[in-house]
Amino acid sequence: MTEETQKLDLEAGRRLFARPVEFMLSVVSFDKLPSTPMPEICFAGRSNVGKSSLINALTNQKGLARASNTPGRTRELNYFNADDRIILVDLPGYGYARASKTDIARWTKLTRQFLAGRAALRRVFLLIDSRHGIKDSDRDIMAMLDETAVTYQIILTKTDKLKKGELEKVMAKSQLDIAKRPAAFPEIIPTSSVKKNGLDVLKAEIATLALSDHRV
Repeated sequence: MTEETQKLDLEAGRRLFARPVEFMLSVVSFDKLPSTPMPEICFAGRSNVGKSSLINALTNQKGLARASNTPGRTRELNYFNADDRIILVDLPGYGYARASKTDIARWTKLTRQFLAGRAALRRVFLLIDSRHGIKDSDRDIMAMLDETAVTYQIILTKTDKLKKGELEKVMAKSQLDIAKRPAAFPEIIPTSSVKKNGLDVLKAEIATLALSDHRV
C-alpha cells in the first residue's frame, strides 16, 4: 500500500465515523436477525476482552455499547448502524459468563449460527486480550470460521497495559498462530481503547469493507 493510498483509507475511516453511530436493536434468537441492504462486520471475543470499550472508543460515543467489568454482560447480538453504510454487530463474549449453563448454551448457539450463516457478513474482527494472547477458546472460533470460510481479523486489545517490548512478542506469536489458517486476514491490528492507539487503522479497514459488495 502506498503512503497516498493509506492516507485516503484513513480519511475514509474518519468520515465513516464522523457522524454518530446509532443503536438499532438487540437480537436473542437467529430468526429475529434483521434483513438490511448494508454489509455487516462483527466484533467477537472472549468475555471481558474489551469489545464494548473498543466499540465506544471507535465511535467516540462513551455509552453506545454497554461496558462492564463483569464477564458475560453482553447476552445478545447488538446491532449498530454506521452512517447508513455498514452495520456493526457486538456479539456475546465466549469462554466465561456468570449465568446458567442453559443461557450460556443459548448464547453460544446464537453466536455460532450468526458467524456461520450470515450472508451479509464481510468480516469478523476477533478481539484478543494482548496480555493473554490467543487461547484455546479463540482457536475453537477460528477453526469454525476457517471451516465456514468466513474471513476474520485479529484485533489485539488493551495494549496500553503491556510493558515495553511485550507488544512485539505477542504480535509475532499471534502472527505465527494464524499463518496457516485459510480464513485469517494476515494483518493484525494492535489497539488501546484508553490511549486510542490503532483506532484510525481499524476505522480505515471498516470503511474499506463498507464499500465492498463481497467478502474480502
